[in-house]
Amino acid sequence: MRPANEVAIQQFDFNEDLFHEFQDLHYAKEFWPLVYILSDGKIKEAYVGETTDAYARMSSHLRNEHKQKLTAVHLITSEKFNKSATLDIESNLIKYISADGQYKLLNANIGLANHNYYQKQEVYWHIFKTIWHKLTAKGLTKHSIEYIDNSDLFKYSPYKSLSREQLNGLMTIINCLLSEKHDRIVVEGGAGTGKTILAVFLFKLINSDNEDFNFKEFGEDETEFIERIRLLKEKFHNPKMALVVPMSSFRNTLKKVFKNIQGLNANMVVGPAEIANQKYDITLVDESHRLRRRVNLGAYFGSFDKACEKLGLDKHNCNELDWMLMQAKKLILFYDENQSIKPSDVPKKDFDYLKAQDSTKNAHLKSQFRVKGGNSYIDYVTRLLKGDLRKNEELYQAKHYELTLYDSIEELVAEIKLKNEKHGLSRLIAGYSWKWISKKNADAYDIHIEKTQLKWNRVSDDWINSENSMEEVGCIHTTQGYDLNYTGIIFGHEITYNKDRGRIEIIKENYHDKNGKNSIRDEEELRSFIINIYQTILLRGIKGTYVYVCDANLREYFAQHIAAKYTPTLSIDPIELIPFENCVPLYNLQAAAGDFSEPQNVDDFDWVPLPSGYNPSKDLFACTVIGESMNKIIPNGSVCLFRKYSGGSRDGKIVLCEHTSIQDPDFGSGYTIKEYRSKKHIDGEQWRHASIVLKPVSFSDQFQDIEIVADELNSFRTIGIFECVIEMD
Repeated sequence: MRPANEVAIQQFDFNEDLFHEFQDLHYAKEFWPLVYILSDGKIKEAYVGETTDAYARMSSHLRNEHKQKLTAVHLITSEKFNKSATLDIESNLIKYISADGQYKLLNANIGLANHNYYQKQEVYWHIFKTIWHKLTAKGLTKHSIEYIDNSDLFKYSPYKSLSREQLNGLMTIINCLLSEKHDRIVVEGGAGTGKTILAVFLFKLINSDNEDFNFKEFGEDETEFIERIRLLKEKFHNPKMALVVPMSSFRNTLKKVFKNIQGLNANMVVGPAEIANQKYDITLVDESHRLRRRVNLGAYFGSFDKACEKLGLDKHNCNELDWMLMQAKKLILFYDENQSIKPSDVPKKDFDYLKAQDSTKNAHLKSQFRVKGGNSYIDYVTRLLKGDLRKNEELYQAKHYELTLYDSIEELVAEIKLKNEKHGLSRLIAGYSWKWISKKNADAYDIHIEKTQLKWNRVSDDWINSENSMEEVGCIHTTQGYDLNYTGIIFGHEITYNKDRGRIEIIKENYHDKNGKNSIRDEEELRSFIINIYQTILLRGIKGTYVYVCDANLREYFAQHIAAKYTPTLSIDPIELIPFENCVPLYNLQAAAGDFSEPQNVDDFDWVPLPSGYNPSKDLFACTVIGESMNKIIPNGSVCLFRKYSGGSRDGKIVLCEHTSIQDPDFGSGYTIKEYRSKKHIDGEQWRHASIVLKPVSFSDQFQDIEIVADELNSFRTIGIFECVIEMD
């Protein structure tokens, strides 16, 4: 445990008397790297910075017309600080305080971020969390770091460093805005390539003073970039800007984000029809593949026709892309043809025509930022849905991403709920294969699979963050544009696999989105939309995607290419099993591969077949391993074979251990599975255990060693040595 006093936060009044206070602070007098926060609790504004010259920096801020209205300064100091650490802590404070939502920051951007330095994770992330807790105690922050990580304010914050690819894209956009030749730019990028973050960053850049930007992020291009920004702000002084978002739910989410960013406001985020009311200097359209034409618009027909009338356009021969082109002096379109999902979407040919014009500049974003599986996962999903994967091709596996096929909808639902409890932001999403009955009858269930009954989302606006979302199933319309940690995807009865043709096909009568299929005469077009829908929702999960397939043919096809999560079937006919000859006992304890399990007794057991290659023995037994701390070797939920420990070296082996002193022995013992390491005390020819260390073997770094010290060794024993994971039929 690190000492709590490794970091201090001291508060002073932010005025000229501050420098007298600094005379007693050696961190200020001796030019020590430190971090500071300027704030005012009444106007709820703040500024975060770092410096090695507190005197000079505070003097500068007191002369600044914006910062001099702040009333308090909080100096964050530590003997462990160095320049790299304070830069990192500064950038994290800006990101998290902004997303916390209690203060609006005067900072323009964070400048340097995500750079690595010695002991960044081992030491300084712990120090940052300590700082955050102290700021919460002082009332400067409100939410936990874990809560903020899952918030929209954090995900779409402009206070994030851009990747090199995004910086290049930003430079291309700025050059286009300065160009007399190009009036519009089409930025193409798949789901998760950071288009929305780039959009918010651009708005913040144009609507902030240059003073607080750290342009060193741009490396060798710093001087050129500063000059470009100067020219941009000369050309567009206080420009009228709009961020157009076609989907109402995602639009309202971004309105909340803009409302909490200094220099931006919710009115900057508009729907397509609002563009008809006035012209804009700069219009940026996010998710522009969802701009509409006059097809299957339902209640939106009236608004569409009114906008056309205002603009003097023939409503039958125009679309919302035409509106954007008319009303924007400079137009930026973020576009992904693979996320067009309805016949009302502006056709791809219209964008192709636009991209071919001399007045259009084209750019691309390719790197994946949402999905931890990266571009390899995106490519695998694309090939899977296109039918391009070979039958015997190696299954997708990634160190930091889970792609799993479930054969039980009940297990899929349970796993998503479990992931939501642990990580948050884990939801079920399905294809439009069931009618929305519960819309009119709240007691009815829409989705019936096996013995499981589920309901569609009750609300469409910000459903992911709604109160009942964990008990419901979202669709493409309530999830497109959003990030999730884990997704459970249900492939419905409208999609199947044709074994003879070797391709995915659709069953039109089982597709129940009326606005998604009415007016479509070409079934191939509907197939394209439905595949786009599934590809889009398969790219929502940051950490993992779990899949359940209703159609038998499609399930069989997916099973060839997605690792399966099958429920072990233990109800084998006892007549076929001969104890200790072809089967071993499966004890009812569930070894906790994460820490010692809850108290439990080993009273009853079932039988499981003995794996091939093992001779029958009463020393062999099996139990279920729960947890992720050994997942490099033992997947969560696996049934494992062990051999009773009867002596000999255990060092470096995986062992099943019992520790009776952690819980009351009358109610059972605690168990865990870990890699065994022994620390010995040697005295001449004699030795004894000084301690035993149980080490996790996990893809995740969240699991810590468990150390059993000398005083606890009497309550510790090794029950078994791990042999293998039993493959259940």
